Amino acid sequence: MLMQVTTSFIVRLRANEEAAWFELWEVFGPVIRAQLTKWGRGRIGVETVRDLSQETLAALTTSIDRYDPARGARFSTWLLAIAKHVLGDEMDRRMALKRGGGKANAALDETWMAACDGRSVDRAYEEGVFRSKVEAAIRMVEREADFTDFSIYRMRVFDGRSGKDVAAALGLSEPTVSRRLTRVRELLRAKLAEVIATYSFTEEERSEAAQNGLELNPNANPDKADDALFDEAIADIYHRQLELRRQDEQALMG
Repeated sequence: MLMQVTTSFIVRLRANEEAAWFELWEVFGPVIRAQLTKWGRGRIGVETVRDLSQETLAALTTSIDRYDPARGARFSTWLLAIAKHVLGDEMDRRMALKRGGGKANAALDETWMAACDGRSVDRAYEEGVFRSKVEAAIRMVEREADFTDFSIYRMRVFDGRSGKDVAAALGLSEPTVSRRLTRVRELLRAKLAEVIATYSFTEEERSEAAQNGLELNPNANPDKADDALFDEAIADIYHRQLELRRQDEQALMG
């Protein structure tokens, strides 16, 4: 059964809500562009990747009405299938031009909407999609959390500074730093659960957080070791996404 937040997001897309489409591409645009570059294997340049990423978004808008997540397809599989279709059309067009003729766009093969057996999944791509979800949750927390609270989390977790160092830098006690750090971690867990619910259509996708060291529903008295593992996993994903964004922005600037 699809979660309500997931189905609500699909409804927003089908209603052609501009904010929903912007949200979709803001979260997953970089990982899709990275995949297009990987598939291109040097045969397509930065400008083409940029154009194809826009064409992928356009193709998504025309296929959303036919998308049926109840058939078992992962959300990321939908994105990947559309991008692959767009790239395939571009490569076919180039080959046709070399032969001196034209070629009509191929129809989108929708067999991908069946549940995937896992053998054809690009693991690096799937991991990139998951990291994009985590980054989206971090951005939400940064917008919603108290500025000082998030600064503490950034300094402690993303910058790797000690509690004592952070306390001294901000003029706070170490217990206060610890308490406010916990506040942000709890908010991040809640936002991450929300983001995963929004963009995940299968149980496999909804279990990815725990598989990546991100326990979203700790016990009433969570083990500090679990919190440390959560923060470590978040920091690793954060820095990977920073590098992905850096490479993506560099490429878009040409």
